[in-house]
Amino acid sequence: MSQMTTGRQCRGIRLPEFAYIGRGAAGALLGVVLAAAAHAETFRLPRNGDNVVGSVNLTTLSSSDSVLDLYMLYDQGYDEMRMANPKVNPFAMIKDGTEFLIPSQYVLPDTPHEGIVINVAEMRLYFYPKAKKNEPRVVITHPISIGRENWTTPYGVTRVVAKIKDPAWVPPKSIREEHLREYDEVLPTVVKPGPDNPMGQFALKLGIPGYYIHGTDEDKEEGIGMRVTHGCIRLYPKDIASLFAQVDRGTPVRIVNQPYKAGWLDGSLYLEAHPRLEEDPAARADQYAQAVDTLTALARTQRVEINWMQVRSTVDTRNGIPVVVGRLIAGGPDSSSSRNAGRPETPPSTPAVQTGAVW
Repeated sequence: MSQMTTGRQCRGIRLPEFAYIGRGAAGALLGVVLAAAAHAETFRLPRNGDNVVGSVNLTTLSSSDSVLDLYMLYDQGYDEMRMANPKVNPFAMIKDGTEFLIPSQYVLPDTPHEGIVINVAEMRLYFYPKAKKNEPRVVITHPISIGRENWTTPYGVTRVVAKIKDPAWVPPKSIREEHLREYDEVLPTVVKPGPDNPMGQFALKLGIPGYYIHGTDEDKEEGIGMRVTHGCIRLYPKDIASLFAQVDRGTPVRIVNQPYKAGWLDGSLYLEAHPRLEEDPAARADQYAQAVDTLTALARTQRVEINWMQVRSTVDTRNGIPVVVGRLIAGGPDSSSSRNAGRPETPPSTPAVQTGAVW
């Protein structure tokens, strides 16, 4: 079954025609689309210095559609889709005509545009392939799972030190003990490559001891976009296969924590806000003030008109969807605007690294 929704306005964003392939009679076709979707989140980098890519889209569901299939189809994670569609229960029967937002617009993290960038706050990975002759630069992005609160994914700068096809998983003693305590089940000391290996078919070993970017087994695909790992970065199988083929050994990897991202697109100032991680010390501070600091740090050398009420609303909602909160004022840069500039956001301290191979 296939449905089409015509372009329409949504929160000030023009929505193009948008196709949705559902489950049911089109199961075979869905598989083809899922395979093609491995590259669906690839965007040209703006040449003018803008740093907002993609677009927010809207589709209409029917009762035969699977929301969880939709996540994988459009390369989205559980939490980001849930926050964008708080009234849709992904595990309940869908009513015909239910509108569903696809949050496929992104403010790029405030990092150099090279290698792999992982923003734990939004549970998303960005990959900047090296420039090719006579071709525009692009950014590829995928949803990820990260470490649970007691198994925090570490921040910092590292590199890919090895590429491993069909990795074996050697769970450390701490994970084996936890598994026995929580599930009354003994984990083997080595899980051989295969369909039950939680590392999947491909793994990129990081310079941080015991940490990998890897895939998963089919039973854990629905957990992509959640905090469910022991610190590693987990991707959909199709995404890690694509990434593995493009990433070289030595590729830089930056793991950052940026819940508030500000960016420009065609003269408009965007704010993208995500909930802070529970253990983040800054989660107990004034979130509005942190968003203000992020915006003013970006706009300190520009003449900008900012709608602070919209900023407040975006911070209160924190649904991960970029929102226009300001615009450039004709006349160009004006250093006098620096009187309103705040401090850049201070990242939290790097958590202690867990020893042993994690996932």
